[in-house]
Parts: sequence; C-alpha cells; structure tokens
Amino acid sequence: MRAPTLGKTRSKGSSFPGPDFVYGAVTTVNDGGVAEAISHWRTAASRSSGSGARTRRVEKNFVALNREGVKSGLVTAKEHYQYRSTHDIRLIPSKGSSRSAAHPRFPPDVTFGMSTRFAQSWLEEQQAKDRMLLERRHKKSQLGQIRETRTTLLRKCQPTAEPSALWKMPRFQKVGPALDTFRDPEARKRAFKAHFSDSVARRGQLGQGTYNVN
Repeated sequence: MRAPTLGKTRSKGSSFPGPDFVYGAVTTVNDGGVAEAISHWRTAASRSSGSGARTRRVEKNFVALNREGVKSGLVTAKEHYQYRSTHDIRLIPSKGSSRSAAHPRFPPDVTFGMSTRFAQSWLEEQQAKDRMLLERRHKKSQLGQIRETRTTLLRKCQPTAEPSALWKMPRFQKVGPALDTFRDPEARKRAFKAHFSDSVARRGQLGQGTYNVN
C-alpha cells in the first residue's frame, strides 16, 4: 500500500502522470519480412557420434531415491528432500534413442487414420441376422401350419349359384318375341346405355318418369 506523506493527509487517488505519458505495455515487433525470416532460419542441429555431440541428460530415479531414503531411516519430507539433493541416482538409459522410440518410422505408402469400412461390415452383419430370423420364422410357420384338405377348401370357396330365370307359363316358354325394334344387338346395347345415363335426371325408381326441372 502507498504510505501517506509526512505531515499531509492521505490522498484518495494517484497523481496524474502528465500529458506526455503513454499508457500500456511496450511491444517490440521484429518483422523484417522475407530477408529476416531467411537470415534467422532455425534448423535442427545434425546429430553426430563425435565428442562434440550434445548428450541428453538422464532424469533422476526418484523411486530408487525414495527407497534408499526409507532404508536409511528417513521419515519426514524434509529429510527425503535433503537426501535427494545430496544423492544422485539416474535412470538407466535405453539402447535406442527416445526420439526414435516416440516417433517410429513408417513406410511411405502407409495410410493413417481409422478404417471407415466398419459401417459396411455392420450392415452386412445386420442383413445376415435378418435373413436368419426370416428363415426361422418361415420354418416355425411351416411346422405350425395345417395342410388344406378338400373339405376345408370347399368350405372356404363355395361355388356361386346361377340365378333362376323368371317363371313363365308352360305355353309361352318356347314362344319368341313378336317384335324386335332394334336392327342388331349392338344397337340394342347403345340404346339401353343411353337410357341408363338419361335416367339420372328423370323421376321414379327406375328413372323412366318426367325430368326434374326444379
């Protein structure tokens, strides 16, 4: 906190820095374009087997350090911290480099990612299951089905009886019509068809009366 000036009252705010003061943080942009990008091109240093090659420092083996500290009779965390700072037990480096183990080399024609053909195989499996279910249902229906016999077929399909003709006196059964006002059967059909279509606008149950005007 800001301490008050000796012999004066404490101010509630800070003094104004002045008109020439610039607020904010200073940011320096080093953008020299293509020339600076090429001149400051950063490449990975080539690894060599000579003495000048930079070796990676192996990390401490904290499991072994803690185990040895417990064997020495250390209990508190401070004692273990001091023991780890005074003793140095490193992990055994592996034969292969960690970079090669973390990033294995793949052949140039390898395809990365997950296979997308699982949907087609899933559909084929579902279709096969559906076919099996249909076959089982068909077999069950065949086993539980009763074969049709002549009696059952006759009960289901009864022959239609021909309508009986109108009664006539025996003396007129063999007598033909006296008049035939139509020239041929086709003309008779056309006349009856026209009469049937015209009976809609006529009165009476048979449609042979007068026309319905209103």
